[in-house]
Amino acid sequence: MPATEAVDPADAAAELAACVREAGTLALSMFKSPIKTWTKAGSSPVSEADIAVDRLLRERLTRRHSGFGWLSEEGADDEARLAARFVWIVDPIDGTRAYLAGLPDWAVSAALVETGRPIAACLYAPVTEEFFVASAHNGATRNGAAMAATPGASLADTRIAGPKGFLERFATLAPPFTVVPRMPSLALRLARVAQGVIDVAIAGVDSHDWDLAAADLLVHEAGGLLTSSAGRAVIYNQPVPRHGMLVATGRDRHATIIELLRDERLAS
Repeated sequence: MPATEAVDPADAAAELAACVREAGTLALSMFKSPIKTWTKAGSSPVSEADIAVDRLLRERLTRRHSGFGWLSEEGADDEARLAARFVWIVDPIDGTRAYLAGLPDWAVSAALVETGRPIAACLYAPVTEEFFVASAHNGATRNGAAMAATPGASLADTRIAGPKGFLERFATLAPPFTVVPRMPSLALRLARVAQGVIDVAIAGVDSHDWDLAAADLLVHEAGGLLTSSAGRAVIYNQPVPRHGMLVATGRDRHATIIELLRDERLAS
């Protein structure tokens, strides 16, 4: 398909879902098996499972879309993506540490971005059998059921996940809240906001496009927002695909959180 041709988000999500489900099945087949692992730049672990899933996704997704860009955690960055209107953004296994430790909190995450914003997204957690799908203007689902971020503007008695040090400082400014243990997969943590299981998720500095793009659309289509700590939308497919602190929550609560984040006492 030519890169200039219009793309229907629902069709893209359906295509993405088929590929991500196949990729998740592959990852699960290698889960808890003896596999080669090594450490890449930044002391992050990577395994032959990450590479195999990345290869499968790239083969499937680029087969019909030769003009689309590609950005993956496990592949060399091709700057040609910067000129592309459409870009696939992929994390073959988000939560590799959990995957290698035999824990369930990992997922295959993939999104199609158009001009900097996601229009189709899938997140698949094979161990817990959770399949999340979203497409622009069509809502978000988990295993086929519609999702919605929790309503309300108050922070009292909310469930919040985020970096421990930050939440300790945040607790001095906010009403009492429940700290939710952080998940190894940032994408899954953010998806819990879309699902309504977590009310607020804070992502510390240094998250990347591949951690965020799919979950961003899930949150947005579930009636929430994922933004910078200043309240700005996250723009993807930039020369440096790395981001500062981010917040995900329901739309009603978002303004309350952003106002608190302006407090100087929250600076690290």
